[in-house]
Amino acid sequence: MGLTYSSVVPAEPDEVFAWHSRPGAITRLMPPWQPVRVAREAPSVRDGQAVLALPGGLRWVAGHDPSGYHPPRQFADVLLPPLGAALHWRHTHQFTPAPGGGTMVVDVVSTPVPARVLRPMFAYRHRQLAADLAAHARAREVCPEPLTVALTGASGLIGSSLAALLTTGGHRVIRLVRRAPQQADEREWRPDAPDSELLAGVDAVVHLAGAPIGRRFTEENKREILASRTGPTRALALLAAMSPGGPRTFVTASAVGFYGADRGDEVLTENSERGGGFLADVAAAWEDATAPATAAGIRTVQVRTGIVQTPRGGMLRLLYPLFEAGLGGPLGDGTGWQPWIEIDDLLDIYLRAVTDPAVAGPVNAVAPGEARNAEYARTLGRVLRRPALIPVPPFGPQLLLGAEGARELAAASQRVHPVALAAAGHVFRYPHLEGALRHVLGRHPSPAGPQSAPIRDAAASE
Repeated sequence: MGLTYSSVVPAEPDEVFAWHSRPGAITRLMPPWQPVRVAREAPSVRDGQAVLALPGGLRWVAGHDPSGYHPPRQFADVLLPPLGAALHWRHTHQFTPAPGGGTMVVDVVSTPVPARVLRPMFAYRHRQLAADLAAHARAREVCPEPLTVALTGASGLIGSSLAALLTTGGHRVIRLVRRAPQQADEREWRPDAPDSELLAGVDAVVHLAGAPIGRRFTEENKREILASRTGPTRALALLAAMSPGGPRTFVTASAVGFYGADRGDEVLTENSERGGGFLADVAAAWEDATAPATAAGIRTVQVRTGIVQTPRGGMLRLLYPLFEAGLGGPLGDGTGWQPWIEIDDLLDIYLRAVTDPAVAGPVNAVAPGEARNAEYARTLGRVLRRPALIPVPPFGPQLLLGAEGARELAAASQRVHPVALAAAGHVFRYPHLEGALRHVLGRHPSPAGPQSAPIRDAAASE
């Protein structure tokens, strides 16, 4: 029983150990298909405790064992009571120089849990570690010094993942929250009237906050969606412009909805004209709200995001159980284009937007491997080993989103290409759909790395 899993990652042992020691590491390593949430990170891998929230109110308390702490070569954790009283678990993390360069990472897990159950989780963890280290290495080439990044929407799906990616890379994240600060890394943010010192000491702002879009497009909801993006963005951009010695970079979320709901087979680049419809109006106004920062000479980036692939949220969270039950299929005739992106690739784009002075203006955050809706359905079915033959009738999304919302969200078709990123030589972890879905769903047929993988070797055994 138990598992020993190893791979070579592209960094020296000191850096690999440091990565694991920084805030956010456990979040970056948590497989998204597992119903587990990080409730508390360990303050130290020497003797701290991490708490994971499990279904049913259970808590997995991982206590780091000082006797297994030998930096930069090893640290260890054990499962503590109450679960530890019923299940033995000791996990030793080992880091040694690899013969050809880099670090041999070895996870040794002593537990009665069978290796076949553990293997997908550790294959995911090793892919994440290697790809994150490679992304940070590329970022350091253009930005050698750590940055202080102010982040709105830090508790959301993208924001919490981005904060973890930034902090494991050695950057400091200041979470802008709409309540009294409870942690040292928080500052209170009043969206309509931010404090004049809110951005003091900040190198870059990443603005992700906004009201949810995936709901019925009633007039009230539409007003909230628009107002939650334009007013706060303009106020933050004005504050950045007026802050002495303040941010050098201002990054805001946007969406491929900028191009309209359906442009046929037209290839849409960052230079394409905006489309029509409510979401196009929202995206255009959202991007225009960054104008005060641009006018002040601050480098501004608008990340036009496609359909994010993760079972923790968005479209895949809705489709995953349907396809797993064999009830999935294309939407309508399946001819619509789906501009998708794997969640970690989206995070890498934000990392690049923050660190690379050559990136400015709108950026299409979509994968280069384009797919129509029918191909998406076939690929998801193949990954899950399920049929994908039952088409979703148009009235289905209309029941949830209304006619306008269904047309602009569920039935949208946008053939968007990441031209700006391609010109910048950007490296995608998962440029093709099947690799992306296999990674986020833990459905690799063997412990292989990502398609642009820096992993050179992986082995698993009981």
